[in-house]
Amino acid sequence: MVAQFPAPLEGVGPEPCLDRTVWRALGELGFFSMRLSEGDGGAGLGLPEAVLAFEEAGRGLVPGPLVATHLAAGVVPGAAEGDVVVAAADGRIVEWMDEADVVRKGAEGAVALKSLDPLTPLHRVPAPAPVDPLAVLLTSAEQLGTASRACELAVQHARTREQFGQPIGGFQAVKHLCAQILERVEVARAAVYAAAVTGERGDIAAARLLADDAAVRGARDCLQVHGGMGFTWESEVHLLLKRAWVRAQRGGGGTESEELLAAELVG
Repeated sequence: MVAQFPAPLEGVGPEPCLDRTVWRALGELGFFSMRLSEGDGGAGLGLPEAVLAFEEAGRGLVPGPLVATHLAAGVVPGAAEGDVVVAAADGRIVEWMDEADVVRKGAEGAVALKSLDPLTPLHRVPAPAPVDPLAVLLTSAEQLGTASRACELAVQHARTREQFGQPIGGFQAVKHLCAQILERVEVARAAVYAAAVTGERGDIAAARLLADDAAVRGARDCLQVHGGMGFTWESEVHLLLKRAWVRAQRGGGGTESEELLAAELVG
């Protein structure tokens, strides 16, 4: 699934849009309910399958509070079916608060925040909400999908864009950028998939740090490959970077994951 971005107004970027038809379609496909038991209307799948689904959502920059609604399935009536949109405080931010039907977990006193990502409206809460390891893992999967998409776009552009009579992919500097993007993607992929199997907090923390790095640095390098074209509204490259930046702030940023890993190493 690839997000359908609203057509930008003249001189203005696209506005955030949560399409309820798409949301219900995700529910019908079992995106939110896949980890529920069959008796509860789900597919009885596990974290590895959820990670694969969220990776594809990240690849397509699907807008909306996907993680919060997925984690609310079976708890909030209508969330599993996609009839209800659920938002939740994640660290110090809440995504899609005004558009949600239900807002969970410590969003009291939230104030609107100017979002760097034009497709993700944000609120900031005065006190950080507890960090859910499952939310961290699913966010890591989204970051992995975004990093993979950045790699695809960089390589595609390097193969087709010509300068000085040859594709720019023939220049060593561009080759190195593309190779580094791919390297970070595959390292993050191994970490995210491993964390989905073990479910250990330390593995999830490592996956989060590697996936954030792959998404942010990968999108930046992809933008470098595209040059000025990557900043235009006709290109999705800058949207990959902006979404990766916003996701990297969930759960208070990577600080908690760094501290958890440091504690494990010391222990």
